[in-house]
Amino acid sequence: MKTVMKCLAIDDEPVALDILEDYIAKVPFLECAGVFRDPLKALDYLRKNSVDLIFLDINMPDLTGIQFLKTLKESPLVIFTTAYSEYALESYDYDAVDYLLKPIEFERFVKASNKACEMFQIKAQGMSASVGEREHIFIKSGTHYHKVKIKDIYYIKGTGNYVTFVMDQKEVLSLLTMMKVLEILPPSIFYRIHKSYIINSLHVDLIENEEVRIRGERFPIGDSYREDFFKAIKRHNP
Repeated sequence: MKTVMKCLAIDDEPVALDILEDYIAKVPFLECAGVFRDPLKALDYLRKNSVDLIFLDINMPDLTGIQFLKTLKESPLVIFTTAYSEYALESYDYDAVDYLLKPIEFERFVKASNKACEMFQIKAQGMSASVGEREHIFIKSGTHYHKVKIKDIYYIKGTGNYVTFVMDQKEVLSLLTMMKVLEILPPSIFYRIHKSYIINSLHVDLIENEEVRIRGERFPIGDSYREDFFKAIKRHNP
């Protein structure tokens, strides 16, 4: 049985909003928490309530869908809806589940909703255990989620707004910050040693004052991270 997801529909066009509301009512695992023509009223609703999914129009007056999303501290899953195909590429920069082009066919709506439900269940599964108890994590890369064993990660390299999880024969690129990576990995194993590197201590061969070695590769220890890194090493490895 699929989890019921509370969702909002936000669109300045009444007809488009009516269609979305009708579609939502037909999908058993979707529950409509509200429909809004004014994105500012939707923002006010979200300050007091939480939802799991938003069907969000992009081209709206006063506040576009992209601008709306930027105002949220924690964004629910989002499916963009629009009549303009040129927004598709930009929408994926904001971790959109899917992109529905108007006029939206019901079959296409259901496909996007199923995708959102799968992502929601993966997220719920990952949060059901504490960081220290997890054996694996799901890493979102583009529109896919990769299941990765925590012990198999050698290190994480940060580049701009992206990070790369490096394993023996696999690398996964994800739109994440280094701070977010540290939140989802066990702190007794993973240490940030540089602005661009988080290392898995399970694979460390040698630690020196200036660098860490993992399977023949050398990783610099940044000056601003050195003290905390060595304190953490001593704390977790007495």
